[in-house]
Amino acid sequence: MAVEMLSYIERKSPVHALSGATKLIAFLIWSSAAMLSYDTRVLLALFVISIVIFKISQVKIREVGFVLAFILAFLLLNNVAIYIFSPQEGVKIYGTSHILFEIVGRYNVTLEQLFYQFNVTLKYFVVIPAALLFIVTTHPSEFAASLNKIGVNYKIAYSVSLAFRYIPDIQREFRTIAQSQQARGIDLSRNEKVWNRVKNVSTIVFPLILSSLERIDVVSNAMELRGFGKNKKRSWYSEKTFKRQDYITIIIAVLLLALSLIITFQDGSRFYNPFI
Repeated sequence: MAVEMLSYIERKSPVHALSGATKLIAFLIWSSAAMLSYDTRVLLALFVISIVIFKISQVKIREVGFVLAFILAFLLLNNVAIYIFSPQEGVKIYGTSHILFEIVGRYNVTLEQLFYQFNVTLKYFVVIPAALLFIVTTHPSEFAASLNKIGVNYKIAYSVSLAFRYIPDIQREFRTIAQSQQARGIDLSRNEKVWNRVKNVSTIVFPLILSSLERIDVVSNAMELRGFGKNKKRSWYSEKTFKRQDYITIIIAVLLLALSLIITFQDGSRFYNPFI
């Protein structure tokens, strides 16, 4: 069976042992550190730490490979768009211009622009492993409990949990419908032309949408019959209580955020400038 995207991957690792609330808080702190800083030294250090944590989690690259490839494709598109709409952004930020070669008009390639876009790319590489780890190492039910624990309304938390729980179900449904359509002679392989493949995929999408709507209706009715949303608060079967490692993790995350901000803003700017 194919590996399901963005579904919970059960492992016995220190990352899995943490509570969902701890992982959510640590992820928010980690993302804040990455987003607030354009200091290459800080971003490189955070990137190395994220790779180490990913290794400790025992989650394999191939298990999140498709999502990772999709994000990298989006990252490439983002970098192209940055250059098209603002080819001199690096020059504005760093105040110098070291031209490598000219293209046309205002479009040229400078060391400053390359360095700026390298930092943007590095930000993604810092946040992506943490985001993927948070999703695949946290059970959907525990994820809902963790959201509620930090103050999110339990109805919203449960809705988010259901969305993550449906991801593997929708993938299984997609494969089932695709195999049924292929048994009827509809070719979805690479042997078919791209446009024909797109049209053939539409024969899967519509049944998938209808089956998803039917599933939503069944779940909604079941929740309503059980009185979901009647009370202001609820308990959680999958909630994990905070343990020693949870407190240690949050403290380390806060210290990393503080240290990254100190290093970033020590000269009054969040941009590390190697061109001065």
